[in-house]
Amino acid sequence: MSISGIGTAGYPMAGYTARKAERSTESGTVGFMETVAEKAAQDKATDYDEKAFASVGANAPEEVKQAWMDAAKEIGMNGLGMSGNGMLTHLSQMMVQRAENWMNGIGETNDILGSTVQSAIRATEQALYDLDHPLSPDSVKSIEVQRQQVKERAFYQLFLDKLGALV
Repeated sequence: MSISGIGTAGYPMAGYTARKAERSTESGTVGFMETVAEKAAQDKATDYDEKAFASVGANAPEEVKQAWMDAAKEIGMNGLGMSGNGMLTHLSQMMVQRAENWMNGIGETNDILGSTVQSAIRATEQALYDLDHPLSPDSVKSIEVQRQQVKERAFYQLFLDKLGALV
């Protein structure tokens, strides 16, 4: 039963959804699916390897950046433990170096690799050493973290090989 166009539940019967849709488009509200599609397009356009490099090699030369990008593409992960989709897989040694610099007030935290090829080699060798000689060797790590550290080690080795070819 309806009285004056109001349904039994007290809501207008005809045109409710149409008017709501009109108001949404008039106010500039974007639908859920459009928002999801836009976010997916932004994620595809984001190069996480470049973002990672910028956070450790702000002053590094272009050839160091190219070596980083090439190694990251070959391994499928960069030196910050960031996978191709931007997710952090674990705390990498270069992240630890950034944190130590920040805590000790040493230099700029976005400049781990320095401004020369030699400084990038030193930083990468230090990360490899720290990976092989953890501060707490008896700590228990999950299988997944161990797998990611194997990839991290492979990245550092490949990055060092590419840097060595530049010297």
